[in-house]
Amino acid sequence: MTHHATDTHTLAAAYALGALDDAERNDFATHLQDCEACRQEAAEFEATAARLAAAVAQPPPPAAKEQVLAAIDEVRQLPPRVPAPAPAPAPARGGILTRRAVPLALAASVAAAALGGIAVWQTQDGQDLKAQARQAQQQLDTISSVLAAADARAVHGRAANGALTTVVSSERQNKAVFTAARLPAPGAGKTYQLWLDHDGIMRPAGLIDHDGTVILTGNPADAGAVGLTLEPAGGSPQPTTDPLLLMTLPA
Repeated sequence: MTHHATDTHTLAAAYALGALDDAERNDFATHLQDCEACRQEAAEFEATAARLAAAVAQPPPPAAKEQVLAAIDEVRQLPPRVPAPAPAPAPARGGILTRRAVPLALAASVAAAALGGIAVWQTQDGQDLKAQARQAQQQLDTISSVLAAADARAVHGRAANGALTTVVSSERQNKAVFTAARLPAPGAGKTYQLWLDHDGIMRPAGLIDHDGTVILTGNPADAGAVGLTLEPAGGSPQPTTDPLLLMTLPA
């Protein structure tokens, strides 16, 4: 498949997430030898995917193995599913590449812990499990969509309390994803609050109280930076403490 040069530069996310076919991957690997910008962007996406996966991973409770083994004999096995033959792919038009595989690749690297852990290991009643699974799936769909966007851009930072942070944004989708690792516990009656800086006016953009990933609320398109502060539980309409982080949104 022949790519225009401008299209090649948009493949960094798909390359980092393993969503290219063999020919595309080889072509992009060759391109990386001469393109410092794409090498850096691919490395950032690889780090972001790894950080997202670590943020949503949950260790199973100690009794989970025994419970699963005890339930195996009571579970009716389903017959194998035989997939229908896949239709032949339509040829690309004008060199524009469709990255349909990117959300699937992201799911492989991020969602296994988030959804598999909820569906199998959590010891809660069925309704709670279904609600959590739906919520996790919706969040994953949005995260996948942002990271798979052709215009996705990432920026990394370190908060004053040592937390490692990443923001990935898509201007076309007007969405941004924030993830934190090594985030210290906020303490009793406290939570971390995210903010979008609109020309010096800080507007609430969501809460996060432990390592994980959240979709920023509000309007990131008109914001210049993302802030993080420690606030009373439930959040505040305006920051009440000095920012632990004020990170410029990726252009």
